Amino acid sequence: MKRLTLRPAVLLAVFLTIFAINIKAQDLNTATLLTRSEQYDKAEAMLKELIQKEPANSNNYFYLGENYLLDYFADTISNSLTVAAKSAKEVYQKGVDANPNDPLNYIGLAKVAYYLGDDKTAAEMRAKAKSFLLPYKNLKKIVPPAKDYAFTLAKIAESYIKDGEVDTTLTLPLIREAIKIDNKSRDVYLITGDIYILVNDGSKAIMNYNQAQFADPESPTANMKIGYIYVKGRALQAAIPFFEQAIELNANYAPAYRELGQLYSQAGRFEQSKQYFEKYLALTQGNIPAKTRYVNSLFYSKEYDEVIKNVEQIFTIDKSRTYMNRIAGYSSYEKTPPNYDKALDYMETLFKTVAPERIIPKDYYYMARILLKKNQNYPKMVEELNTLKAQVEKEKAKQATAVTPADKAKYKGTVDDLTNKTTNLEKEVAKADSEIERAFGEYAKRLEFNPQDKNLLNEIANNYYNYKRFEGAAKTWSKMIDPNKEDVEDYMRVGRAYYSGEKFKTADSVFNIVTKKSPNYVPGYLFIARTYSKMDPDTKLGLAKPKFEKLITVAQTDSIKYESEMMEAFGYLSYFHMINENFSISKEYYNRMVNLDANNKEYKIRGYSGIGSVELRSTSGEKTNEGRLPYLSRAAEAYKQILAFEPNNASAKSQLTYIRDFEAQIKKGINPNEIKGIIKNGTGQLLPYASIRVKDTAAENLSNSKGEFKFEIPQGSEILIISAKGYKSQEIPITKSRVYNVTLTQ
Repeated sequence: MKRLTLRPAVLLAVFLTIFAINIKAQDLNTATLLTRSEQYDKAEAMLKELIQKEPANSNNYFYLGENYLLDYFADTISNSLTVAAKSAKEVYQKGVDANPNDPLNYIGLAKVAYYLGDDKTAAEMRAKAKSFLLPYKNLKKIVPPAKDYAFTLAKIAESYIKDGEVDTTLTLPLIREAIKIDNKSRDVYLITGDIYILVNDGSKAIMNYNQAQFADPESPTANMKIGYIYVKGRALQAAIPFFEQAIELNANYAPAYRELGQLYSQAGRFEQSKQYFEKYLALTQGNIPAKTRYVNSLFYSKEYDEVIKNVEQIFTIDKSRTYMNRIAGYSSYEKTPPNYDKALDYMETLFKTVAPERIIPKDYYYMARILLKKNQNYPKMVEELNTLKAQVEKEKAKQATAVTPADKAKYKGTVDDLTNKTTNLEKEVAKADSEIERAFGEYAKRLEFNPQDKNLLNEIANNYYNYKRFEGAAKTWSKMIDPNKEDVEDYMRVGRAYYSGEKFKTADSVFNIVTKKSPNYVPGYLFIARTYSKMDPDTKLGLAKPKFEKLITVAQTDSIKYESEMMEAFGYLSYFHMINENFSISKEYYNRMVNLDANNKEYKIRGYSGIGSVELRSTSGEKTNEGRLPYLSRAAEAYKQILAFEPNNASAKSQLTYIRDFEAQIKKGINPNEIKGIIKNGTGQLLPYASIRVKDTAAENLSNSKGEFKFEIPQGSEILIISAKGYKSQEIPITKSRVYNVTLTQ
């Protein structure tokens, strides 16, 4: 056999070639090590330098693109996916241009497309990458080489990870094939561990991380990842040795110090936490991105005051880092107690100073929440404003009927004071309205990134409802309805929102969908009845009568389960028949209240109280005083039944007193429910044919040609509404007085 002999010059050339290849590989290894150490800025600088030296080496482009994406995911608070994805995509494309036959940069392009929601392009790029992996028969002759082949498969699997989720039916077959080809690849095992973590299989994740450690004993990455698993499982003590092992492998591995600092902070061991954070900051001294990641660690540890303190320190060093207003704003919102005004200041500065592409979806989300929380008293303010307006009108009515100058002056002072308060509160409500509307605008911007995010949609709808934007709530909840499902409660909350917003016809149409989908669903019938009741507030037309009757028909199949719905139906129908003077039917429904539940004292009290009211109202139909006495006797008996259940019932006692007085007055020939008066205008002119109506009843009379009126009102009436064409209506409280002289204003 002839021995091969190389000349010295050839030997030197071979040695230099091998040495150059090793140097190149070492430079790339150093750069990727910097990336794994989260020193993304240094890794970027080194990779760009490698690209300048070796523009045809497509691997350099791939790892630079990876560096951009990992930099983003290491700090999703400060960084923008749009910016990171754009930078990565440009680099990956350059890698493709440098070597169109290298599959890695196509995988990079697949990742970018997938992160941005372009699933079609992502699939095309994955398919392109796979096209370069030739079918193998002999692992020793595989093309590309086994190590690269396996790494490519694992990276394709990794490209299916997004938003903390992964489909194992797509990834694990690729992983199994990769391990079959190369069972000693650190990166394949690390990616496999990451996949198992996402499906909450900690045991298999740790097993693969251990394999990665075995494949590369000098790398701290696997230990770091195992530590993360224990932190995630709240086994903080178990996590410590793994972070410490990472430091033993690389004493300058700054992320391990940061994680230990964060871990000890979560455990409440703040002195040790401080020491590790100080070491982390010493290793990354002058490195603002590292300082930023430290601040992010504080944020996730809920050390919000420390976050704000460190952000302000960063601003003293570098005011150009205006994106740090973001995490300061978030922290001001999350801290206890929160500072919503300061949070809004930080977020306003953020939106004004950073480029639009650096605004991230979470910014819109926090801005919306901050604006709403800042105005969380809005519903109470609206109620207070409505109360003030009612008080103003009431005092104006008193002022109009005042007789003496002193009384008029007193009421004027009260009216002026209430009017000033009303004006000031109206301004506050208007400002809050504006900020709340802006909040929902910010929500809409956030929703653009994921229109089907049901958690976000539900939060928006709930806030619409809480801030009295009922139609917005209904429309937002409508977006969450799946017409293929029979979950009627989804329709119910839409209908209830329209109902609360007084869109009664729309509400009715939604509730009818419910009863068609589920013919025995009692809440649907209840809200249909309530809706028709709202459309007929005086109950004059009886629009809700057939609806409540239908409700009873459906609910009485299980009167125990639906007793509250039955009571509501009895209440409406008994009142409807009472005001229409169908007294016998009215009493039937009140008796059904009494007998609905033998053990429910409240129902019995309500039923007997209604029976008493019917008997008292029945007296108005009797022309003779003698004919009224039997009704009064039966009314008294009903109220005595109440006192048998509840001896201290103030209402029943009051009614019995009224009945005794009524009986006494009847015997004297006096009608206690008769009122009279004169209606005139501001010049003293008498107003003929003015309307005098008892609020919330059908009782009404007109003044005669001399402006005089006299009629009997229902017992227990509270307010008179006086109106005439061309004049402002007035509401007059009914007191013990039987005479009401009223002056109307044009």
